[in-house]
Amino acid sequence: MNFTLLVTVVLTGVAFVALVVFLADLLAPRSYNPQKEEPYECGIPARGNQWGRYHLGYYLFAILFLMFDVETMFLFPWAVIAKSLGTTGLLAVLFFLFILVLGLAYAWRKGALKWD
Repeated sequence: MNFTLLVTVVLTGVAFVALVVFLADLLAPRSYNPQKEEPYECGIPARGNQWGRYHLGYYLFAILFLMFDVETMFLFPWAVIAKSLGTTGLLAVLFFLFILVLGLAYAWRKGALKWD
């Protein structure tokens, strides 16, 4: 009985998605303008090869941004229940922040934050 219910739910979901895509294609307004087919690049026509190499600093900076973005994501729920966690929760989050500060110090020492 559970297998039949699972198949029914999956088929209903697939049918619903197919119906919505079909209706969107059928009812959407159409405007055929050759300018709409061009890639948008801040209003400036693209020059050169778009598959060129990028400086490694962009990658490292993005990784650091994600690291501290994830840190913020973990700190908000902790701040909501910080009182109920007590000293153990405080020590755990201080250890978490210590590891992140070590990561920042390592990146700083390696020069990942310098834009030459």
